[in-house]
Amino acid sequence: MMHSGLFFEDLTIGQSASLAKTITDADILMYSAVSLDTNPVHINAEAAAQSIFGERIAHGMLSAGLISALLGTRLPGPGTLYLKQSLRFAAPVRIGDTVTATVEITALTPEKKRATLRTVCMVKETVVIEGEAYVQVPSRG
Repeated sequence: MMHSGLFFEDLTIGQSASLAKTITDADILMYSAVSLDTNPVHINAEAAAQSIFGERIAHGMLSAGLISALLGTRLPGPGTLYLKQSLRFAAPVRIGDTVTATVEITALTPEKKRATLRTVCMVKETVVIEGEAYVQVPSRG
């Protein structure tokens, strides 16, 4: 199999990548089905109306999945092994919101070929998730 992602040797502190996705009702329903998370705040409009959010919201992990997508497809990309992730859920994501996920390399550990990345998901100017990822990156050597 040909390696199509970046190698550890290609990485520099400050490198970043982003992707955006508009969250739909179908995304929430499909995520509920796959994850088995059927919390009414996500799938039941009447129950969600009684919540602190006043309406249905997306699963936090649905937006967090965009971070995984970035790590596995863009930076560092294919071949990256996800080792650790911290997440702080700061604000809700509603149906129709466009979530922009960004990862930025903050530290490199050459002896282990590992990278630490700041991870953030935003809706417009609002941080909805922030955290840090730690990954193993393929090496040329």
